[in-house]
Amino acid sequence: MAGSSHGHTPAAWTGVIIAFIGFCVAGAFMVMAQPLGFWAGMVIIVLGGVVGAIMRSVGLGQPKDAHAVPQPKQTVAVTPEPAAAKS
Repeated sequence: MAGSSHGHTPAAWTGVIIAFIGFCVAGAFMVMAQPLGFWAGMVIIVLGGVVGAIMRSVGLGQPKDAHAVPQPKQTVAVTPEPAAAKS
């Protein structure tokens, strides 16, 4: 994945950070046994996905052509000459 720069965009970072905050909110309220706060955290998680999708649609995401997998270069195998062939 490092070669494809997967997720290295402002849209991806923003969406993930918002979803992470929502996960923390939902987790804290789940431990405190507060269902309303838990569901508020779940809404924040979904909001992170929506914000990321909107940012991608306005051009802050990875371009469509960037998803192409780079092909390795073809090399020609060079074999050394046998020792007897050298004069």
